[in-house]
Amino acid sequence: MNPQRAVRFATSPTRIARLALLIVAIALLAACASAPRRGGTTPSALASEPARGPKGEIAAANDVLFRAMALVGTPYRWGGNSPAGGFDCSGLVDYIYRNATGLELPRTSGEMAGMDARKVKRMTQLVSGDLVFFDIGGRISHVGVYVGKGRFVHAPNSGGTVRMDDIDGPYWAEHFAFGRRVLD
Repeated sequence: MNPQRAVRFATSPTRIARLALLIVAIALLAACASAPRRGGTTPSALASEPARGPKGEIAAANDVLFRAMALVGTPYRWGGNSPAGGFDCSGLVDYIYRNATGLELPRTSGEMAGMDARKVKRMTQLVSGDLVFFDIGGRISHVGVYVGKGRFVHAPNSGGTVRMDDIDGPYWAEHFAFGRRVLD
């Protein structure tokens, strides 16, 4: 094929239309596969709550929070458990606790939810460093770390990055199951 014909073939209207359609389809599929992003400018209703940490474990809770917030922006990767390779939700939580406190947590969010640790049933009772669990599809399938003021750090399965969201936002409040006080 001569070079002029190759350029015309690569930029033909049919190929451009197909490429545009493919890009739109990928964007729609990505949007459908992800949890809603933090929307609006209304702050969490829990933002006015006083900052609280677990009794006797303030230093450990601070280490957990610093590590959690430092990982915001790290890519999501299913099965991931390191900053270099990315994180899924339970890999993120285990990494934070292992490196901040030396505590190794179970591998999955369901196993973490079943740990022998104080259960926190209401969002208003959460303290910084608590694990927060979400029931999605009839079972515990997501976990994050509560940082305080109505916010939590987590690795959503949207193909995005580790981020901080309002726990009482429309999506997360609907799926909140309970918290676990690991530092107590």
